[in-house]
Amino acid sequence: MHDGIDTKLIVAKFAMHGYNIHPSAVEVLKKNVNPQNIDFVISRICKLVNSFIITPEDILSVLETIREFEKKTKEKAKTQMPKDKSYTSSRIKIRDVTGKSSCEGSIEDFIAYFNSRFEKLSKILRRRIRPTPISTLHRLNGEQVEVIGIVNSVRETQNSAIIELEDKTGIVNVIATDKLKDLALELLGDEVIGVIGTVRGKNIIADRIIFPDIPMKDRANLDFGVVFISDTHFGSKEFLQKEWDMFTDWLNGELGEGRVAELAEKVRYVVIAGDIVEGVGIYPEQEKDLAILDIYEQYEFAAEQLDKIPNDIKIVLSVGNHDAIRQAEPQPALPKEYQSLFSNNVIHVGNPAYVELDGLKVLIYHGRSLDDVITKIPRLSYERPHEAMIELLKRRHLSPRYGERSPIAPEREDWLVIDEIPDVLHCGHVHTYSVGVYRGVFLINSSTWQSQTEFQRKINLNPMPGNVAVYYSGEIARLKFYNEN
Repeated sequence: MHDGIDTKLIVAKFAMHGYNIHPSAVEVLKKNVNPQNIDFVISRICKLVNSFIITPEDILSVLETIREFEKKTKEKAKTQMPKDKSYTSSRIKIRDVTGKSSCEGSIEDFIAYFNSRFEKLSKILRRRIRPTPISTLHRLNGEQVEVIGIVNSVRETQNSAIIELEDKTGIVNVIATDKLKDLALELLGDEVIGVIGTVRGKNIIADRIIFPDIPMKDRANLDFGVVFISDTHFGSKEFLQKEWDMFTDWLNGELGEGRVAELAEKVRYVVIAGDIVEGVGIYPEQEKDLAILDIYEQYEFAAEQLDKIPNDIKIVLSVGNHDAIRQAEPQPALPKEYQSLFSNNVIHVGNPAYVELDGLKVLIYHGRSLDDVITKIPRLSYERPHEAMIELLKRRHLSPRYGERSPIAPEREDWLVIDEIPDVLHCGHVHTYSVGVYRGVFLINSSTWQSQTEFQRKINLNPMPGNVAVYYSGEIARLKFYNEN
């Protein structure tokens, strides 16, 4: 039995489709369906069953239909050649959690997860400092020491900030004053840092706080184009169809002139950083914003829209919190049931994903943790999310704070550590276009293809839709397909 499926959630999802489900039918679902496939299965059941109350027999019948469909899809895939025969897998390298997840949510998983985080990040810091184990500090009163630890908490006093820092041997309070106090108060918690300071009794008086950070690198300079977009939200009433068609017309060479038209000819890849569809049951009263109520049909529509992109352009499709996949990060790629809807030029990856495109190293991360970073650090804003992305690079972690708005699955390896320096860090999620460069890494927070929803209006979120970032020859160009007037 898949205990990860919540009974009340299943009942609510059926209710959104206008159906009731018998309690015994719920148990059949929980026994036979993987949690990550639940939205797909529910949508199929509601589409294929006519009765108002879903019975166990209805469930079993639809599950058999799905199995037959999967069998036929696999047989078809064996005989179907890719539409673009010039494509070979050697041109694209992918590293993500898809097919490698082993998380069960046990105490052992949590211990292994934080040990992995600590080991990966402390290894980076040990290139710059020589840490003393915290348990031995009591012997070094009055001496200058270097330590590495994970931040348990930060609290502010009148003249200082006190950081509770922990390594595998013990816990110590680090006292940060003056300018270091401001830096300490920007710590998110759960990140791994280095501290240089003097031991005073049971505390360390900090002289320096050191982040893992990234080294300086040369900007990538490759002679092909990569388009970066995100948050297409296919299936939403606010999806910008006209603007999307203008975008795909441009990629097809049917819109634009001069340098803009020449840029379209250079495009080899389109990278999408999640929230492919609008989803179902993501926020209160979302059904009022849905043009397509069925999650499967949303992905059918998504596949139709991506088919408008020329087939010789490869589409790298990641996922986000609106997609039909587990909410906890790292997220695997879409389930096969949805992948089968898309053409062969679509490459499915998880979130986050390292993708190397003909030598261009791209780290794709949907960006849910940006909410935590922006709300924690007052100088940051949703209008300039690339500045929050800099904080992720400094910390060498895509979601430093555990247990806030960004749910994290306690995998035995921390897939969110930035252990390989990308040429491009590509995020979305906040529906705002924002780009920058940090130590040679291009930062792209790509735009959305959804105008403001009623829910966004209520929380004062003003999207910046229809903006497209295009990498070419070491520069980022911005194209606008949405007229704000």
